Amino acid sequence: MNMEKFIYLFRGGDIDTNSPEAMQANMQKWYTWIDSLNKKGSYVAGDPLQRTGKQINGKKKAVTDGPFVEAKESVGGYIIVNANSIDEAVEISMGCPIFDYDGKVEVRPVQKM
Repeated sequence: MNMEKFIYLFRGGDIDTNSPEAMQANMQKWYTWIDSLNKKGSYVAGDPLQRTGKQINGKKKAVTDGPFVEAKESVGGYIIVNANSIDEAVEISMGCPIFDYDGKVEVRPVQKM
């Protein structure tokens, strides 16, 4: 079976940013999880996103400042993985540390162009 690419969009899952120890522990969980994906050959790419940005809207291309939605619904980062099916991609996502902080992972197939 040919591997397909899937993107994980991470929403919510914010931790106590006043605690450097909590931040460090959380980052270590992410590094460990991504390392395990890499060793399995699933990891393709990914990065956290900054909380600021711009949005361009409509035919007039009106530019506005972000964030664009409630903090808990904004996309905080992404990872692209290889998997045989969306079900396998969902299963791989279950190890994500964002769930420890009640976050969400949206799993979407990447359309081949």
